[in-house]
Amino acid sequence: KFEQAQTQLGSALGRLLVTIERYPDLKSNQNFIRLQDELAGTENRITVERRRFNQTVQLYNQRVRTFPTMIFAGMFGFQQRPYFEASAEAQETPKVDFSSGSN
Repeated sequence: KFEQAQTQLGSALGRLLVTIERYPDLKSNQNFIRLQDELAGTENRITVERRRFNQTVQLYNQRVRTFPTMIFAGMFGFQQRPYFEASAEAQETPKVDFSSGSN
């Protein structure tokens, strides 16, 4: 579900950037500048949480494989978990030209 949400967020950001390219006046709008800052902050928080998730998965997987916890893990059906990896589509950066034709 997280990967799906990440893909949807990336898609929405891509559409937003295409819209911005069509309306150059948005780039100088204070509300838009704040929105850009918020989006950058959101992307940073996602990166931090993705890293924390993968660190937690790494610790969990180590414990599932290590004696004596591996005995209990086997008894109760605990298995190793995959790391979060964004799909190739989600990792693509939208190509946007922010230059305007007017001077």
